[in-house]
Amino acid sequence: MKTLSELAPEYVRAIAPYQPGKPISELAREMGLDEGDIVKLASNENPLGVSPKALAAMRDSLQDIARYPDGNGFVLKDAISRKFGIDPARIVLGNGSNDVLELAARAFLKPGSEVVFSRHSFAVYPLVTKAIGATGVAVRAKSFGHDLAAMREAITPKTRMVYIGNPNNPTGTLLGKDELHAFMLGIPDHVLVVLDEAYDEYLPDHLKSEAIGWLKEFGNLVVTRTLSKAYGLAGLRVGFSLAHAEVADMINRVRQPFNVNNVALAAAAAALHDDEFVRRSRELNDAGMRQITAGLSSMGLEFIPSFGNFVCFRVDNAPAVYQRLLQKGVIIRPVTNYELPDYLRVSIGLESEIARFLSALEEVLHAS
Repeated sequence: MKTLSELAPEYVRAIAPYQPGKPISELAREMGLDEGDIVKLASNENPLGVSPKALAAMRDSLQDIARYPDGNGFVLKDAISRKFGIDPARIVLGNGSNDVLELAARAFLKPGSEVVFSRHSFAVYPLVTKAIGATGVAVRAKSFGHDLAAMREAITPKTRMVYIGNPNNPTGTLLGKDELHAFMLGIPDHVLVVLDEAYDEYLPDHLKSEAIGWLKEFGNLVVTRTLSKAYGLAGLRVGFSLAHAEVADMINRVRQPFNVNNVALAAAAAALHDDEFVRRSRELNDAGMRQITAGLSSMGLEFIPSFGNFVCFRVDNAPAVYQRLLQKGVIIRPVTNYELPDYLRVSIGLESEIARFLSALEEVLHAS
């Protein structure tokens, strides 16, 4: 007799569930710590919190909480359209950018399809590939980032999708605009390239993506963005993808009609208008990046130069260091599941939080 788990397809049983950063409340329970004494720098969240404009919009939206959301997300799509100069027919809304990454897979993949992504790239790419029963092709990394030449060589007649994170999570590497555009020029029409730009807002102006402008040139390009990072809406889960209208139409056919709730829709539309908050978030991130990398360098630790709001650094016996930091009330992120067993990832936080992390790390290393 089959077990209940055997009723699920083999490719679903083979999935290792995504492991999020440890919540503060969980660590407090495990270690008997006061939640107020815990510093969490594990999930690439915005230490500034949320845009004041978004917070006001959230409060106003609560009076309609008994109503279903606008399934088409007109107000948010209008805000996105105005900000990026793109037709609303090209927009797909998601419950975070994870959602739109999965929706693209659901719309265009099937068992037997192949999906190309880089080693050390976002764990959601292979996860959603497996959930469809498609075959993931993990291509060797180049200096902890995407080797576009190798990824192009990995494309076969069975390939239906390529996932690229830029900047890449968890390593923080960045592809140049010229090399990425050249890559797109060489991609066959039967392959969709899903360009995940969750951290684009943290880039200096001269490095910011031009991919949204490429949508008129490449019908097989999908660009995804999130409001979880620089916009500070991680707890509300709002993301979106931009694509050719035909591609967006297919993705919308597999999207749940109310996948973004009332509060999130209102907050996201307001947040997109708050350029001042994003500017402050980027400035704080730049300062925090300098603080963390200087601290790691002073301890003689190697790190991967990052263009996101996090840093991956190398340390002996990384799992033990991670556990000892937890005991000190500091949560960062192990990245063993990204085939980086000797590395840990730390998010940029407030100056005081970074100082606490660096102090705790130094204590742990000296005690080893």
